[in-house]
Amino acid sequence: MSTPPAKVLVPAEDLRTFSAALFEKGGLSAEHARTAADVLVWAALRGVDSHGIARVPAYLDLLEKGVANADARIVVESSTPAAAVLDADRAPGPVALCAAADEAVSRAGTTGIAAVGVRRTVHTGAIGYYVSRIAERGLVGLAFVAGMPNMAYTGAKGAAVATSPLAVAVPARSHAPLLLDMATATIALGKIRQAKANGTPLPEGAAATADGTPTTDPGQAVMPLPLGGAKGSGMSLAFELLTSVLVGAPIFAAFHSDDPAGREHRQNALLIAVDPAAFGDADAFAEHVEETLGTLKSLPPAEGAQGVFYPGERSAAVAAGRGEKGIPVAPKVWRELTERAGRLGVAPPAQTDGAVASRR
Repeated sequence: MSTPPAKVLVPAEDLRTFSAALFEKGGLSAEHARTAADVLVWAALRGVDSHGIARVPAYLDLLEKGVANADARIVVESSTPAAAVLDADRAPGPVALCAAADEAVSRAGTTGIAAVGVRRTVHTGAIGYYVSRIAERGLVGLAFVAGMPNMAYTGAKGAAVATSPLAVAVPARSHAPLLLDMATATIALGKIRQAKANGTPLPEGAAATADGTPTTDPGQAVMPLPLGGAKGSGMSLAFELLTSVLVGAPIFAAFHSDDPAGREHRQNALLIAVDPAAFGDADAFAEHVEETLGTLKSLPPAEGAQGVFYPGERSAAVAAGRGEKGIPVAPKVWRELTERAGRLGVAPPAQTDGAVASRR
């Protein structure tokens, strides 16, 4: 059996600079290009490769086709101090949601809790980044996203709802922040594609054929099934109401209508920032967070378990390791990136297969 090609290891900062340069060539301003690169490299650092720099070519395609607006005019609309709607004008998701997170933090500093809805953006990326951005300011962050239907709904035929994710981040003192980032699907679409490429069967109850019939055959699977059946599909529908419908940009109803415009790619979101001080003693809250996480870590592990972990703990450890050693990039992804770089006139970071790319 032949040995698979080694992954390329690239320092995070080099990969961030490289990705930002590609996005600038794709039409984004230097500031927005850096923001988009930050979000994708953050995901890659934490081991969320499906939402990492592998997405760069897809984002460039969105910009080239005009699905994403490189020159978006983002407008914040508000009639109350604690809430606002950010009209993204089809700006790339990282650009729109970073702006929304910062707006929520700013407002929560005055009101104690603030919510910012995002209307008309495209592919939001790993939403854990945005709640983490809020948590870095000492606030609790929550996020919900709704997008194009690509998942089954319990009792309905075919793709009905989106794999709408939610994320929660809680700051901590000595521990890594708690970071829950999950979709409402049992399995990611990327995992289905990966299983198809590898010819490996899918887990029972994870995916379905085009008409919604559950299957373990990756060659027949075209969409994921909702997490927990009716629970996951119900959450997805609820997130559509809390985001798209709330900000006046419904996706679900338009997608299932006869209007062709209903199939145009778009996403909506809701970001919430909560200041613990608005609910009592912020120092006591921080102490209790530490106590809670510490208590969890002290519980006896189940037989065969490597330990007891809270959401976000292991991905933070991965980020520390990759930050030191470099981010591994799959050969196929590296080839796509360097091909795009050649076309756009961007020099990729120097690299050696299986070793950290040297800094320039």
